[in-house]
Amino acid sequence: MSELRELYQTTILDHNKSPRNFRVPEGANRHADGHNPLCGDKVTVHVALGDGALRDVGFQGSGCAISTASASLMTQAVKGKSVSETLKLFEMFRRLVTAGGEPNEALGKLAVFAGVREYPMRVKCATLAWHTLRTALEGKQETAKTE
Repeated sequence: MSELRELYQTTILDHNKSPRNFRVPEGANRHADGHNPLCGDKVTVHVALGDGALRDVGFQGSGCAISTASASLMTQAVKGKSVSETLKLFEMFRRLVTAGGEPNEALGKLAVFAGVREYPMRVKCATLAWHTLRTALEGKQETAKTE
């Protein structure tokens, strides 16, 4: 088994079993719901936004291991970043799992999701929390979709 594949499995299992930031952060002032009807994943992302930065981020919901791990790793990656930095990271992650973007230092641990692109049905699982975060940051009152 390749080293990246082993790291992928270890990371996904760890963040699924013990998701980080699975909570509503104190002072959360942005919220959005996301739903992937193909597999039933549901997530709510909560953001404490202040001075143009994500002071704190959390999530709640239920879903498959990839969806939960992606949400967990996402909250760690974006906490403290500006809105513009977060949206750039969203685009890098989306390219990584859909269009064959390459893992890079800016993605950090998120790079383990590179193999997801080989499983098109799993791409929606991996990106659901990200689309939901973007919806929250935009202040939209609609349910986020992975399209």
